[in-house]
Amino acid sequence: MGAGVSSGGRQLRGRRRPVMSEINVTPFVDVMLVLLIIFMVAAPLLTVGVPIDLPESQAKSIDQDREPLTISVNDKGQVFLQNTEIPVDELVAKLKAIAKNGTDERIYVRGDRKVDYGTVMRVMGRLSAAGYRRVALVTEVEQGR
Repeated sequence: MGAGVSSGGRQLRGRRRPVMSEINVTPFVDVMLVLLIIFMVAAPLLTVGVPIDLPESQAKSIDQDREPLTISVNDKGQVFLQNTEIPVDELVAKLKAIAKNGTDERIYVRGDRKVDYGTVMRVMGRLSAAGYRRVALVTEVEQGR
């Protein structure tokens, strides 16, 4: 009888909850929402290249599948190849090195509306010296005033 009494007492005292087999997803959802907000805020900041105030035009946009080769001239007269600043004197050598597929591809020139016209023409002269004949000037769509 002593064994029965002690086992009866153990059952009342030693009862444990059954093992929980469900996953608590609330912390996971919280972390994912915070990451979503961070990426939504940070994504537009990652796409900014060289800040340039482009002039407006009524020209239509050109459709292209891959990222184009872009030369940018900011309002201080600094020249950028893609997003890297480059001296104007080194532009021809860099473009010739890039042009391993030939100079038949289109190259885009982005010039700030406040930049000196002579600076943009100097860059375009360098493009011509490098062998590029398909040069496009980038503008923004003109807003009706």
